[in-house]
Amino acid sequence: MDGSYGGGGSAQLNVLGSPLATCSVQPLTGYFRTGCCETAADDFGSHTVCAQVTAEFLAFSKARGNDLGTPMPAYGFDGLKPGDRWCLCVTRWKEALDAGMAPRVVLAATHRAALSVVTLEQLMAHAIDA
Repeated sequence: MDGSYGGGGSAQLNVLGSPLATCSVQPLTGYFRTGCCETAADDFGSHTVCAQVTAEFLAFSKARGNDLGTPMPAYGFDGLKPGDRWCLCVTRWKEALDAGMAPRVVLAATHRAALSVVTLEQLMAHAIDA
């Protein structure tokens, strides 16, 4: 690995080439539940896009089989509400983009691994922090 992946202490970089910023600690997000969209070889979903979810995106995701809005207390998950930030799988964000339902993203908190699926231009067009 080149240090851009890893979780658990390795340097993680965002799509702008800077150190990865925190996406959200309330709710606590990320593959490693660190609040950052860190990734590693075993993160098969590539939870790398820091998105600010909307009601429309939550409905879209639920219709696609991933209900992010319903609480799951057994897993310590309160369910997402519009306005929450969450580390999305890059393929789900791309699917939403293709359907015209992509939520806004935080570039500083979006891992550069997302660029293997989407372009920086696509992310920038939906950026909160551009």
